[in-house]
Amino acid sequence: MANEKILIIDNDDDLVYAMRLPLEAAGYQVFRAANGNEGLQMVKTVNPDLIILDVMMDSTTEGFQVSLTLRNPTPASEYAAYRHIPIMMLSAIHSTTALRFAPDQDYLPIDSFVEKPVGPEKLLSQVRKHLEKKQTA
Repeated sequence: MANEKILIIDNDDDLVYAMRLPLEAAGYQVFRAANGNEGLQMVKTVNPDLIILDVMMDSTTEGFQVSLTLRNPTPASEYAAYRHIPIMMLSAIHSTTALRFAPDQDYLPIDSFVEKPVGPEKLLSQVRKHLEKKQTA
């Protein structure tokens, strides 16, 4: 089902444009934040169905911090109402460092990690997978 809201938190204008085109063509509403702070504020105003999150923005670990903030288990967290939103981390960090990351409930609370660049077919497949999983949860 399209018309879901997708928030892309990424500072790369070209990449955001390349993702926006197939997502909007598939019927998704796409919103964009250029950094983690802007993204956290937009989560509250947009209440997206899915977040596509970059790792390296204003700092090399900004995406990690955003995911930890959104998935904070404290009931009093200002983001408690949004911790159920699937997070698809999209980054080229594996091609630029020797470090390897994968979803981890405590250290990297995301739903999937996808390498940049990602083609339109893979992007749409991953988005559909997360949105279908969210609907059955």
